[in-house]
Amino acid sequence: MIFAVTTPDIGTRGISAFILEKGLEGFTFGDHYDKMGIRSSSTAELIFSDVKVPRENLLGKEGEGFKIAMATLDGGRIGIAAQALGIAQGAYESALEYSKERVQFGRPICQQQSIAFKLADMATGLRASRFLVYSAAELKENHEPYAVEAAMAKQYASDTGLSIVNDALQIFGGNGYLKGMDVERAYRDAKICTIYEGTNEIQRLVIASGIVGKMPKNEASAVKQGPITGARKKQLFKEGTLAERVADLVKALKADGYDFTVGIDIDTPISRAERVVSAGKGIGDRENMELVRALAVQAGAALGSSRPVAETLGYLPLNRYVGMSGQKFTGNLYIACGISGAGQHLKGIREATTIVAINNNPNAPIFKNCDYGLVGDVLEILPLLTAALDNGKAKKPAPPMKKMKRAVPKKAEPHWNRFMCSGCGYEYDPALGDPEGEIRPGTLFEVLPEEWICPDCGEDKTQFIPA
Repeated sequence: MIFAVTTPDIGTRGISAFILEKGLEGFTFGDHYDKMGIRSSSTAELIFSDVKVPRENLLGKEGEGFKIAMATLDGGRIGIAAQALGIAQGAYESALEYSKERVQFGRPICQQQSIAFKLADMATGLRASRFLVYSAAELKENHEPYAVEAAMAKQYASDTGLSIVNDALQIFGGNGYLKGMDVERAYRDAKICTIYEGTNEIQRLVIASGIVGKMPKNEASAVKQGPITGARKKQLFKEGTLAERVADLVKALKADGYDFTVGIDIDTPISRAERVVSAGKGIGDRENMELVRALAVQAGAALGSSRPVAETLGYLPLNRYVGMSGQKFTGNLYIACGISGAGQHLKGIREATTIVAINNNPNAPIFKNCDYGLVGDVLEILPLLTAALDNGKAKKPAPPMKKMKRAVPKKAEPHWNRFMCSGCGYEYDPALGDPEGEIRPGTLFEVLPEEWICPDCGEDKTQFIPA
């Protein structure tokens, strides 16, 4: 099930739900993530490249996606609460059995008050969690409102479950910390229950809303999120032959002040490098890394990679991968070769002055987060770019890095037409939107939903005239 915005700028009413089958043209999966827990489940990025979805794949009506998602989450939260309860129950039973067998100071440790009290608290938490889960499930089964009760069950059972698993591992002591022990696996598996199907912070918001009413919307929530790496030029070179486009890129970089007669050691730590050339999975086989290495030399840069290239493929050491969980690049020039632009990677390069993207997929997220881009076969582009940066001489040692100023594109001032209510004179300003009606700032009058009414007098949208 996929949720997508089908009508922009009208908030949750513009979201629709779709069923997508495997094998649909343009719909592929990224590498499976290497997770801390629930490792028997597959988790991967869903990749969409000009996917055409048949109308019959629409689930429900257009614009009902958010409602469907919320209903799905409510039911799913009972399932996650039950999952947390099951994990905790298993850890408790293992700890109880172990505490009866483990003898210290002449008697089983379950007879030590500190352990006995832990077991008592664990059993109490399990019983309370079970009744919350059963109560929410009964409400759902009887088709009664259950959103708040589902949130209560999910929040309490997962928080309590995490505490129970932690105590179970503590009872096992060092043995519980060994790979292969039931409580070690439970410890890793339990944490996700406080995160997915809505974090427990969100569950508390749901519960609070059910008690005190819907919270007023934060004005900041209406602001559209920009690219992960911030405002960028997003200039793609499309004109001319591939060689001419490469030449245009080099010309632009030199105009920005980059001197390619100097360079740094290719093994310079990423966090201290002024320039980095990184390889992604789009580079293909291991031998193609030589093309990336050659480009790094001519660009006067250090060598880096995306996480899968280092962790899964093993082309580079782990200390060379760039990303949120790896090395952060804060230097000037970053050249991404065959990197699609997963969120965790982009967060590792958001401080770069200039980002260059080279990828064969024009819809890759990296192009929305770069200053300059070349769309095409990476294996064809890299030799051309390497040759274009080669001045025929060895690179001179680069001076100490001086952080260059990022070239931020100028924002065009929006020019919006205003519309006035003929009933009361209220003036709709697209720059402000209608926060009470969940209409975000920047929403043009023409795309307002037909059911939208004047917030002052309740007149229909049809009763508005140009101001």
